[in-house]
Amino acid sequence: MRADIREPRTGGAILADALLAQGVDMVFSVPGESFIAFLDAAYDRRDRLDVITCRHEGSAAYMAEAYGKLTARPGVCYVTRGPGACNAALGVHTAFQDSTPMVLLIGQVKRALRGREAYQEVEFRQMYGALAKQVEEVSSAARIPEAVARAFAAAVNGRPGPVVLALPQDVLEESAQAVDPLPVPPIEAYPGPDQIERLLSLLRHAKRPLAVVGGPGWSEKAAGAFTAFAEAWRLPVASSFRCQDIIDNNSPVYVGELGTTLAPFLGRAVRDADLLLVVGARFGEVDSRGYELLASPTPHQILVHVFPAAEELGRVFQPQLGIAATVGPFVEALAALGPPVRSRWEEWSRSLRDEQFANRIPEPCAGALDLGAVIAEMARRLPEDAIICHGAGNYTGWVQRYYPFRRFRTQISPVNGSMGYGVPAALAAKLLHPHRPVIAFAGDGCFLMASHELATAVRYGLDPLVVVINNGIYGTIRAHQERCYPGRSIGTDLTNPDFAALARAYGAEAETVERTEDFIPAFERLRRIGRLALLELKVDPEAISTRASISALRAAARSG
Repeated sequence: MRADIREPRTGGAILADALLAQGVDMVFSVPGESFIAFLDAAYDRRDRLDVITCRHEGSAAYMAEAYGKLTARPGVCYVTRGPGACNAALGVHTAFQDSTPMVLLIGQVKRALRGREAYQEVEFRQMYGALAKQVEEVSSAARIPEAVARAFAAAVNGRPGPVVLALPQDVLEESAQAVDPLPVPPIEAYPGPDQIERLLSLLRHAKRPLAVVGGPGWSEKAAGAFTAFAEAWRLPVASSFRCQDIIDNNSPVYVGELGTTLAPFLGRAVRDADLLLVVGARFGEVDSRGYELLASPTPHQILVHVFPAAEELGRVFQPQLGIAATVGPFVEALAALGPPVRSRWEEWSRSLRDEQFANRIPEPCAGALDLGAVIAEMARRLPEDAIICHGAGNYTGWVQRYYPFRRFRTQISPVNGSMGYGVPAALAAKLLHPHRPVIAFAGDGCFLMASHELATAVRYGLDPLVVVINNGIYGTIRAHQERCYPGRSIGTDLTNPDFAALARAYGAEAETVERTEDFIPAFERLRRIGRLALLELKVDPEAISTRASISALRAAARSG
C-alpha cells in the first residue's frame, strides 16, 4: 500500500476531504436523502466545512455563484436529484453566462437503478450539457478525488464557469481507499511580446480610443493596475454590463456602463471610436446593444480583444488583434508599453468624462418618491466598501446609473438577468464579509422569488439591508409591452403582500417609505440596527425607467 493512501473512508468522507483539499470552506445546500452520507461526513468536519442550509435550491445555487464572484474560487452547491437539480439550474445558467467558477454537486440514484427512470432519476449529462462547462457522473468512491480535481480545474481555467458533478447515493455510502487531490490553481495565459508591440502601435495611431473592461479573471491588483495605466494614458474606460466595480467610477477616465442603462453619448462613443480595447469582457448582446454598436463579423472600429479563452475571440466580432490571455498577465504586460501617448485624444477623453458626470445627475421621476434622488443619497451615506447586490428588472437601472462604485468587487449582480438573485447574493456576501455593509436591492417581483431566504439570514445571524422597490408591476416586461403594444398590457400587474409585515414575520426589522423626504431617516435607522432589516420603497409605476415614463413610451409607440 502506498504511504499516501489513507485508511478506507466512505465516499461521503472522501468527497468532503477532497473539497477541503481545494480550499472549500462552505457548501450551500438544501439537504436531500441522496447525499446524507456526505452530510454525515460534513458533521465530523464542521469546524472546517460549513454546510449553509437554504430554503430553495435556486437560492443555494445563487449563493454559490455569488461566492465565486466574490472570491474568484469555485462556489460549491449541493442539491438532491431530480427536483433539486432542476431548481439549481437557475444558478448554473447564471454562472455560465457570467463566467463565474462554480461546482454543482448533485445526488443521484443508486448505480443499480440507473436507466429505469427510478425515483427522481434524471440524466444530468443531457440536462446540463448546454448549461455547464463539464458534466460528469462519478462511478466509484475511489475516483471521487480525481473527479473533484477535474471539476475544479475546469471551473477556474480558460473561461471560468460551472461544472456539474453527479454522485450516486451508493457511491457516497461505499468505502474505499483514496488519495486526496492537490489544490488546483488557475493556469494563467500570457500575451506574446509581439502582441503587446502591436497594441502599442495601434494606440500610437489612435485618435478616439475606448477601453471596455469586464468579465472574469479580475483581481483587486489587476483592476488597480489597469486603472493606473488608463489614467496615465488618459484612456477612456467603459465597463461591460454589471461590471462597474472594476474601475473606480470617480476616476477621471471612467465614462460609464455598456448595458441596459446605456447613455446615448456612450453608444455614440462606441460607434465613433477608431480603436476598441476590450479586456476580459465577451462583448455580448447587452454590451453591444443587440450586436448593433459594432458591425459583424468585421467591425468598422479596430478591435483588440483580450479574453482567457481563445474560442471566444472572433465568435461574433472578428478582432484585428485577438489576445488569448488572462487579465492579470495582460495588465502586467501593459507596463512594457513605455511612456504614455495621449496628446491626440485628451479632448476626446475629457468630453466623454464630462458627459458621464452629467449622466449621473438624477433626472426627476414621477411620484412622491424619487428613486434617483434616493439612490444618490444612499451613495453619499454608504462607505466605499459597501457591497451592492441586486437581481434583474427595470429597478436596477437606477442603481446602475446613479450609484458610483468605488471599490473592486462591490457590485454583485447577474449578467444573465436572473430574477431573485439579490437576496441570496447578499447572504453570501455577508457570510464572507460580515463586517461590511451589504445592500440587497430587489424589485417587488424579484423579491418574492427569494423572500423565503430571509429565514436563512435569521438562522445564520446575517444582517444585510434588503431594499424592496415596489411599483406593483413586472416593470421590464411592462416597458416592452408599452413599446410594442401600447396600452395593451396583460400579465404584468402584481398583487403584493405588506413587505414590511412579511419581513417582521421572519424576525427582521422593517419600514415602508412612500415619500422622498422620509427616506433618509428610515435608511439611517435600519442600516445601523445591527440585524436583518428590510426597507420597502413604494414608487409610482409611471416611472418605468431612468429615461422614460410609461406615458412617454406609449405615446412614442403610437406615434411611430
